[in-house]
Amino acid sequence: MKKIAVLISGQGNNLQAIIDACQTQQIPAEIVCVISNKENAFGLIRAQSAGIFSRVFLRNNFESNLAMDQSIADELDKFDVDLIVLAGYMKILTPEFIQRFEGKIINIHPSLLPKYPGLNTYQRALNAGDREHGTTVHFVNEEVDNGAIILQAKVPIFDDDTVEVIEARTREQEYRIYPIVVKWFVENRLKLQNGVAYLDDIPLPEQGYANN
Repeated sequence: MKKIAVLISGQGNNLQAIIDACQTQQIPAEIVCVISNKENAFGLIRAQSAGIFSRVFLRNNFESNLAMDQSIADELDKFDVDLIVLAGYMKILTPEFIQRFEGKIINIHPSLLPKYPGLNTYQRALNAGDREHGTTVHFVNEEVDNGAIILQAKVPIFDDDTVEVIEARTREQEYRIYPIVVKWFVENRLKLQNGVAYLDDIPLPEQGYANN
């Protein structure tokens, strides 16, 4: 059975979606550890409730970002993880960490990448008068929110929507599509090769498998 590590910083809602999918065998894999860079992250309680090993790595305890990421990588190697899932992990990974686990790190971002990388995506979409928003699952490379896109889901934006409404609508789709991508990976259907995402040995288009 494939082994998954999940990195979090906060509530761990996407973590919970993946925990649930593993427990129901939708994802034929095991979450072997949860790593947080925030000691008060609620996701740690979710991990504990599910009986999953968790550990906190605080930046203040390390001389550099590189030293911190090396320590996290060493911890993950103890578990021989097959996949690293970033689920609201609000710290940029060092290039050395990404290279060490190349093709094994995925992230979910609350926009239809390449549109709106970075923070405050809901407000930016609202300010721009966009009629749709969405979420993207992608492989992680050394550029923030720039890795090969795997899967996207769109949501509408209506005239009276607030940031909170758009966020809630988008998050519903996050919890739906992230377990799908994890399932593809652990079933050996999904891979990264030369910077391109492949599903069932077919290269995915720039916007990923689906854009709906």
